[in-house]
Amino acid sequence: MDSLLQAPFKPIDFLSRDITVERRADGTILLQSNHALKPYEKHVPAFLAKWAREAPDRVWLAQRRGPGREWLKVTYAEAKKQVDTVTQALIDRGFGPDKAVMILSSNSIEFALLSMAAMQARAPLAPVSPAYSVMSRDHAKLKYVFDLIKPGLVFVQNGEIYADALVALDLDGVLLVHVDKAPPKMQSLPWSELAATLPTDAVQKSIDRIEPKTVGKFLFTSGSTGMPKAVINTQEMMCANLAMGQMARVRKPSDPVPVMLDWLPWNHTMGGNATFQGNLAEGGTTWIDDGKPLPGLFEETLRNLREISPTYFANVPAGYAMLATALEKDELLAQKFFKNLNSLAYGGATLSSDLYDRMERLAVKHTGYRLPFVTGWGSTETAPTATTVHWASERVGLVGLPFPGVQLKMVPTGEAGRYELRLKSVIVTPGYYKQPDLTAQMFDDEGFYQIGDAGRFVDPNDPAQGLVFDGRVVEDFKLSSGTFVLVGTLRSTAVAAVSPVLQDAVVCGQDRDYVGLLGFPNVAACRRVAGDEDVQLPADKVLAHPKVVETIKRGLAAMNAEAKGSSMKVTRVLLMDEPPSVDGHEITDKGYINQRATLDRRKALVDRLYAGGEGVIEID
Repeated sequence: MDSLLQAPFKPIDFLSRDITVERRADGTILLQSNHALKPYEKHVPAFLAKWAREAPDRVWLAQRRGPGREWLKVTYAEAKKQVDTVTQALIDRGFGPDKAVMILSSNSIEFALLSMAAMQARAPLAPVSPAYSVMSRDHAKLKYVFDLIKPGLVFVQNGEIYADALVALDLDGVLLVHVDKAPPKMQSLPWSELAATLPTDAVQKSIDRIEPKTVGKFLFTSGSTGMPKAVINTQEMMCANLAMGQMARVRKPSDPVPVMLDWLPWNHTMGGNATFQGNLAEGGTTWIDDGKPLPGLFEETLRNLREISPTYFANVPAGYAMLATALEKDELLAQKFFKNLNSLAYGGATLSSDLYDRMERLAVKHTGYRLPFVTGWGSTETAPTATTVHWASERVGLVGLPFPGVQLKMVPTGEAGRYELRLKSVIVTPGYYKQPDLTAQMFDDEGFYQIGDAGRFVDPNDPAQGLVFDGRVVEDFKLSSGTFVLVGTLRSTAVAAVSPVLQDAVVCGQDRDYVGLLGFPNVAACRRVAGDEDVQLPADKVLAHPKVVETIKRGLAAMNAEAKGSSMKVTRVLLMDEPPSVDGHEITDKGYINQRATLDRRKALVDRLYAGGEGVIEID
């Protein structure tokens, strides 16, 4: 590690850490950047128009298509023309602020084009998690959001894949549009017809009428409340947040054109706003990755990385675990991956120190530099990023400092050094669509959005070192001893401690004597640990394998040894072979585990965990 630390970070022009810290008598802290937020675009489609003028022949979007899986590419100029034709088609059909466009499908070129067209027509875009359609059996969430939004158009990439979901909806009077295959026994307009409309001056007139408060999107988030809420995302929210991101890292004219391989779902705030729209704002090229950081699907990502050298790469820790292993084994792949890479980003969970070290060693080997790992913090309600790490840091787990234009209120929780975080900014949503009661509960008496998260300073004596995420205030509970358990902190620490065998976990122990975990295993990683990649034992046998059990025992015992109290120690673990249930509300729209819903649904397993016996792993 010492030799690794001697390697310099790749030079990047980051925004300086110039902050103001106001301390109130009651212990509350107000934290904000001294940099003024720069002027920002009026609306997202302005970026498409800008790059269609300035770099018309540059590829904006590419996606593998057809039997040969060759890349279909669309330039900025071609995209602008297609977006204008679809915009005209929407205007002709009466779309506008009161008539939304709903997208049910995964990322695609047509998804992107329709997104821009809906915004140009001032019709709110409502991208819905594909899980509501293809993973759900009862389609309850899909039906709920459909009835809430009452869209005028529903888009599917492949009508056969979404056939069952479409049958569950009352589509009377709704325009159904498909790309690849028509849904069986349903009237649906082919995308090619929608995109064949001749644009008129009505398109530009509609664009000119877009205002800062115009609703650009409804993004759905369920959190711990069950049914999704429709978070209003205005054009001003999204464009201000894009400007903040551009300020945090200044790109020089001599920098290469941004290139990104993108798998993050665009129905999600991080994928749709920060990543997809962020690369559009920079005039970058987005290669749509049909792979995912899951066993059997990550191979597609690796195939793409053998052809594409990104300038920026983002993934979740599980994805980095698979990537690091592949890069360590394949010299040519590693050379291609690091060729133009400037920075790495992670989200969804804390990156383990082991993964950080492995990726940095690879970076130094192939570039001579360490690469900054950047991350941030926010929510669907903040468009999404409110704080970011805008400096090269050797520490994982940071969430950084507030963006310019964001005021962060830190309210003491009673736990020494721990604060509930609240936000005030132009990037905060005006509220939840058609839910005024929930909207009223969002804000405190000073107008700060109460996000429900906690954080603490890396160094209380030097706030410029940034903040560390410290869990969800609403998830925390007390042991029978009265000791508070910080669920988010413990969960991420425990998962990192036993990497890579756990995908995620649920923390148990309310009113009990000690903390236990219900673990969602990474079965593929467990097979590797057990040496079972060829034999393919049944999953329950793999999870009970002595090497898997020993990995969990050893990792958590080491974590416990460093813990300062019982609230950060895990005594028992039970691995579950059933993945999180969409219909059971066990996984949120952010892809996070819903602690409360999972504990309620799996109460029998919690009881089994504390009863002990077969399958329960005791930590020494």
